[in-house]
Amino acid sequence: MSSRRRFIAGSAATLGLGALPGTVVAADAQAAPAVPAAAVSGTGDAAAPTRPPNLVVVLADDLGRGELGAYGQKLITTPRLDGLAAEGLRFTDAYSTAAVCAPSRCSLLTGLHTGHATVRANPSGAQGSLTAADTTFAQVLRARGYRTGVIGKWGFGPESADQDSHPNARGFEEFHGYIDHGHAHQYYPAYLWHNGVKEPIAANAGGAKGAYAPDLLRQRALDFLDRHAAEPFLLLLTPTVPHAPSDVPDHGAYASRSWSAADKGHAAQVSLFDALVGDVVDRLGALGLADDTIVLVTSDNGPHEEGGVNPDLFDANGPLRGYKRNLYEGGVRVPLVAWGPGRVRTGTSDRPTPLTDLLPTLAELGGAPAPSDVDGLSVAPLLAGGTEAALHDHLYWFRDERGVTSRANAQDRQRATWLAEALRKDRWKAVRFAPVRDHALPDDQWQVELYDLATDIGESSDLASRHPARAAELVALMRSSWEDSYPRAAFGTTLTVPSLAVPGQAFTVTAALANGSPRPWSSAALTLRAPAGWTVQAVTPAAAAQLAPGAALTVGWQVTPRAGAPASTPWTLTAEGTALAPGGPVRYEDAGLVTTPPPAPTRDSYLSDLTWIRAVNGWGPVERDTSNGKNAGGDGTPIAFGGTTYAKGLGVHAHSDVAFHLGGVGDRFTALVGIDDFSARQSSVGATRATVYGDDRVLFTSPVLTAAGGPVPVDVDVRGVRVLRLEVADANARTSFDHTSWALARVTVLKGT
Repeated sequence: MSSRRRFIAGSAATLGLGALPGTVVAADAQAAPAVPAAAVSGTGDAAAPTRPPNLVVVLADDLGRGELGAYGQKLITTPRLDGLAAEGLRFTDAYSTAAVCAPSRCSLLTGLHTGHATVRANPSGAQGSLTAADTTFAQVLRARGYRTGVIGKWGFGPESADQDSHPNARGFEEFHGYIDHGHAHQYYPAYLWHNGVKEPIAANAGGAKGAYAPDLLRQRALDFLDRHAAEPFLLLLTPTVPHAPSDVPDHGAYASRSWSAADKGHAAQVSLFDALVGDVVDRLGALGLADDTIVLVTSDNGPHEEGGVNPDLFDANGPLRGYKRNLYEGGVRVPLVAWGPGRVRTGTSDRPTPLTDLLPTLAELGGAPAPSDVDGLSVAPLLAGGTEAALHDHLYWFRDERGVTSRANAQDRQRATWLAEALRKDRWKAVRFAPVRDHALPDDQWQVELYDLATDIGESSDLASRHPARAAELVALMRSSWEDSYPRAAFGTTLTVPSLAVPGQAFTVTAALANGSPRPWSSAALTLRAPAGWTVQAVTPAAAAQLAPGAALTVGWQVTPRAGAPASTPWTLTAEGTALAPGGPVRYEDAGLVTTPPPAPTRDSYLSDLTWIRAVNGWGPVERDTSNGKNAGGDGTPIAFGGTTYAKGLGVHAHSDVAFHLGGVGDRFTALVGIDDFSARQSSVGATRATVYGDDRVLFTSPVLTAAGGPVPVDVDVRGVRVLRLEVADANARTSFDHTSWALARVTVLKGT
């Protein structure tokens, strides 16, 4: 089983990037025919570039479209961003893909809108995680030799290093910042992450305010530029400003204003963001990289009102209706500025441009193949001054939000916590609300509104009753845009390994290099790297002359661990796939862990007293104590179902997969599995399904587990089983509420063993 997928960092020279034209590579990102673009005004078409561009994406946190001077702001000064907008391309109809942070950022990274993306809601309890099937634009570009880094707020998955949702596992070679969504609300944090390590910030110890995180992130970003100036790079810079609280070292130019402290701080944060972008641009110039770099600046959603901030003081949404959390234009229409001397034309574009377009756009700019099953469309030709760019048939948004703020709730007419969807098609925009939290609710039970954006940009006149056919058309498109789960086509290299590696005994490993792009690859090959002293022998052909779109090269190897390898030790195997794509050579890798087994149990034992050989958990470590997943465990957390407490248990969060070595000596495995009382108190909407495997053979599958349904007893025969695996999967696409427990999880052993 693959532990995580990584896209290898080859040098530009190794992958032949130096010979590639920067913005004229044929697009692999979306096989849609080009149609006439929306209007682009301005002059100054980009000159023909001589090398692939460096790429810098700067993502503000809760920055309203109207909070930049280039978009009409009058009270807050943003001279650097206004200058970039004047020198580059300013999008008037750019859109985040959600009205809150986590789903918006997931879509930006993966190119999937919120009807398809893995993370579709802000955290409520455990935050959503990216998965091994989620290909980010960092992975796409890293395969072409780009150096990749993310600095700032990540906001997905548990605060632990070795898991699929960590930035390092999703294509970013360098990470500095916050993993946890809630942690990112701290402007003077006690620690920040550097790749897989928590680094304490001594100046902030004990609640002190000695080091302001945006300043630390700024320096990390400049250091990244300095270190990688000689090679193509991708930098995703995600400072947390101007998200609440309005915490700044000083109010600067706004100190004398007669505003509240929160508003002064907010204005200072916006200006700080402006200065941060200016510092990045200045450093690019000092390094001689300005003409070789494209900078994109945007925001994850509309303006916020938390912490006492008054967005109306600043006219933060301009003429638009709504704020953060609303699916009206003010909640999802965001600033987007593209800048790159000689590479990006000057002017404005009114093309409706969602941030899902970043992945295919960056891929085309870097000459990299991209997954064909994304929702985004490349705007690279538009940036370069082309007269054509593909247009979306429609844009879609979904909201499942429990947070409430007064202005946003008023705009929603007290429906801020209802499920909501929105869709724009040409000039028409529909918004609808479900009175119960059930996406499958029949269409006639939703409350539907319809607006004509061409004449009513402020969405003040609901036309649904006057144009029922148009409203019904957009509702039907909403339905077709949503899938409960969105299976992805394979892309890149995927490695499958067994759980155990017994010293001196051969086992089989397989890997696949999949062409998930819309254009063929050639000269495909796979290799496998193993620890020193292990033997590796391919048992199937390891190369293919051609890989058609959707095809894969699959290779098997016999691997034999060296005799005497120590017990209870994880070992890394790495599969590397290479091919020649239309834009040039690509290289992808996937690493998997196998473990030399611990001793088999010699007596009847609770699983919480045994050493697991693998533990994948959707939120924190598997719980074996009362830490609720935040720390390593002891010998079994108390589990309560229906008011009855059981002393021994394992607490997990979907998706989880925990494996134990039985060595063929087990007799029976028994347990109770369900959503426990603690989790039920947090939310009633959790739903999971539990499966027990014996050597990858299904021994037990539960019905759907809910808090209302209570636990389900498990009693299975495990005679002859070497590896026992307990898996818990989400059953209703709401992973934030899917904490599940195995109570009295116990293995009896065969007598006489």
